[in-house]
This record gives sequence, C-alpha cells and structure tokens, in this order.
Amino acid sequence: MERVDTTVSPRYAQIPTFMRLPHDPAPRGRDVVVVGAPYDGGTSYRPGARFGPRAIRNESGLIHGMGIDRGPGTFDRISCVDAGDIDLTPFNMHIAMETAGRRLGELLDDNDAFLMLGGDHSLTLAALRAVARRHGPVAVLHLDAHSDTNPAFYGGEYHHGTPFRHAIEEKLVDPQRMLQIGIRGHNPRPDSLDYARGHGVRIVTSDEFTETGAAGIARMAKESIGDSPVYVSVDIDVVDPAFAPGTGTPAPGGPSSREILSFLRHVGDLRPVGFDVMEVSPLYDPAGITSILATEIGAELLHQYARATARKAREGESA
Repeated sequence: MERVDTTVSPRYAQIPTFMRLPHDPAPRGRDVVVVGAPYDGGTSYRPGARFGPRAIRNESGLIHGMGIDRGPGTFDRISCVDAGDIDLTPFNMHIAMETAGRRLGELLDDNDAFLMLGGDHSLTLAALRAVARRHGPVAVLHLDAHSDTNPAFYGGEYHHGTPFRHAIEEKLVDPQRMLQIGIRGHNPRPDSLDYARGHGVRIVTSDEFTETGAAGIARMAKESIGDSPVYVSVDIDVVDPAFAPGTGTPAPGGPSSREILSFLRHVGDLRPVGFDVMEVSPLYDPAGITSILATEIGAELLHQYARATARKAREGESA
C-alpha cells in the first residue's frame, strides 16, 4: 500500500484519509497508526467533536508531507497508515471508553504508536490506559486551555474535564513528569488547579507561555521529562479562538497557532510514544481554519516522531 501521489492526484480527490495515507483497518508493524475517535458524549458545552476526525481528514489532503527546509519527508523515515475510525456508541460513555481502550490497545499490540484524532478529550483516558499497559506510567505533555483534572459532575464519570484526574488516580501517568501548557480562562472554583498542582503537575499558564516563549517551555519540558516515554495530548482549544474557533469550550487569550506549532517542533527531542489531537468541532468552524490547524498539528507530531526515531537510531549507532 502506498500513499496517494499528490503530483498525480489532485489534493481534493480520492477517499480522504489523513494526509492521504493508505487505509489499513488491520495494521501490523507500523511506526504510527492514525485512528479517528468520533465521539462527543463527554462534552459539557458545545457539541460537535464527533465530526472532528472527518473534518480533519478532509482538510489534511492539503499537506504534502515534507516541510520546507526540514530534511527528509516524514514518510521517508517512518511507516504510517490510517486505520479508520473506532466505532463508538454515542449513548453510553462507559461503553465508549471501554471500546476505545480495547481498540487502541489492539493497535499497540501490533504497532509502535498511534495518533488519535478526536473527538472530545474524555477519550484521552482510554488512550493513556492503552499506552500505560505497554510502557508503564508515562510522562505527559498536555496542551490545553483547561487542566481537565476535575471530578465527575452532571452525573458523568467520564466527561471531557476528567481524563487526567482519572489518569493520575489510576497511575497511568507520572504527574511529576507532566506539564500542562496554555492553561487559562474561568473555573467553577478558585481551587480548581489544586488537584493537579498537589500531585506535582507543572502548570504553565497561557501568560507564562507567552512570557517564557516556546523554546523556553520546551527546555523546561526536556528537563522535566528527560528520556522517559511521553504521551502528547493536544486539545485544539489551547490555541486562541481567533485561530481555532471550531471547538466546544473556547477560551480567549491563548497562544497563536504559530506559537503552538513552534513548541511542538521540539517534541522530537523527547521520546514520544503516542499522540492525540482533540476537541475539533467543525460545526463552529465555518471557514475550516480549526480543522486545517488540527491537520498541521497532526502532521507536525508525525514528523516529530520521525525525528525522535532517527535520533534514537543515531544514538544507538554511537553507543
């Protein structure tokens, strides 16, 4: 199976897969598998993230796969396919969480890593359960306007404000090696960040990100995480809604798309073992700019996985 040749087929043609990758519903031996998670049963405000994976794939045909002045193309370095979507019930969050965790675990049984396209952020818990079964408790880079360490409310155990609280309690992550970047906005309680900070999570507010700069925060992440396996989770609302309006809980005052992409270009200096891009709601994205940004973020994460893979190979040769 080969990726669609963009010099032969126009970018708006053919069945949309992420970055026009081959579709393989049963992948084996791949470096990264892209998988959609069309679900928004954990959304607390504006729905529509169930349509995110399809919108992201539609826009992803725009990207050829080779950045300007960035060396070999991503897919010259690593093997990737699009496995399609996880079929998730819209009616029961417990069943959806179980289904997602089982499917992601199956993908990791036969492949090295996955890039999950959401879908609301509650499903990151399923991803972390799958990743932790393979790697043990992982470090986390979490880019978001919200900490997502809230307790259950409205009777929903697995809403999109809870995944990292569950992950800490289930010991899926090492909170001492966890950074939450871009945090801002309004919270229901003045102590809403106490849980995360009390467990050792490093909170980087949006203001601190701006004052320190992407490179400075990247150095902080490297110092904190080192060579530990790290899961990278990007809620699209980390970006200011001027650049990403298509999301369920927008929060003004965030970083620009350029700043977030600049930060993500350092992920290859770490040891990433899984990724997600969540909370794209195309219903609030009439010009498609949020989906385009989510596509660029996903492409960057794949490129950074390729960078990290090449770096590990060089280090192995010199050892």
